[in-house]
Amino acid sequence: MVEYKGKTAIGWFGVAVTLVFSSLWAYWGALENFHEGWYSSSLWENLFMMFFQYFLITIVFVGLALIILKWKKFGLALHFIVAVFSAWFFSGGTFSVIGFMIVIPIVSLGLVYYFGEPKPKQWAYRVLILAPLIIILAISIPQGIKVSQRINDQDFGIRIVAGNNVTLAWAPRGPGWPDQGVSWEEAEETCRYLSEDGLTVMDQEQNIWRLPTVDEAVRSMMLHGQNAGGTWDPLTETAVYERTPDKETPLWDTRSKIIYYWTADTASQDEQQAYMIVYNGGVYARRKAEGSGSLGFRAVKETSDGTEVP
Repeated sequence: MVEYKGKTAIGWFGVAVTLVFSSLWAYWGALENFHEGWYSSSLWENLFMMFFQYFLITIVFVGLALIILKWKKFGLALHFIVAVFSAWFFSGGTFSVIGFMIVIPIVSLGLVYYFGEPKPKQWAYRVLILAPLIIILAISIPQGIKVSQRINDQDFGIRIVAGNNVTLAWAPRGPGWPDQGVSWEEAEETCRYLSEDGLTVMDQEQNIWRLPTVDEAVRSMMLHGQNAGGTWDPLTETAVYERTPDKETPLWDTRSKIIYYWTADTASQDEQQAYMIVYNGGVYARRKAEGSGSLGFRAVKETSDGTEVP
């Protein structure tokens, strides 16, 4: 009887730990899926990214638990195989994330489940599946509704954005508004050589286009066609908005993976970093050499044209 209770306690401990990790990854995945993902015009591509990029780790934790509860030896071996594969696959990540959040938990849980036995087992199955599923649905449904309401007028040419005491022309789709990540240095150089129409990188410096300053970018952010009322405080390095902006035209392409724009301003604490702005208005410092796939830029130039955005 004591041994039975001990195995049951160990088994439910494994279920509890699995729930912690699967729920954390479910929470992260649901947020990131609609923050940086869900940009493709193809529903199937969006669904593929959702399950195999943002919810994959949650699925792995839950799937491994369900398998080892049914087949102990096979499940234990599978835990070790997945842990080794994860260490190799995510070898470019930091150990604090990959090691403590994926590899070590998977190995430890395999051993816990092997020596434990949660009873009644059918309730272990239900809890393991339902808890992360509820988290995913609770976050994904409102986020999905929000994304579906984004404005995309399909005009990716030069856009004059005026309002909040700033009037700028924003570059058209092309070298001054690329659909792939670039470093700050690359963005700065491209701006200097960009032609008047923003469509060609010239052989000689033109010095017509440039990166927007943080203040200009914050003041230009929009929501549903209206200026978001943003202000930038350089002393506290914070941006405040009357309305939270979103990934919409005329400033953003809802179908692009780019969700960050470089600004012209170097970070006050580190000359190796520059400020970037997120589509939702957040401003953060990043290393100038960074060129992740979601970090791009959109060149601007002064103009006397345009009407005030309400």
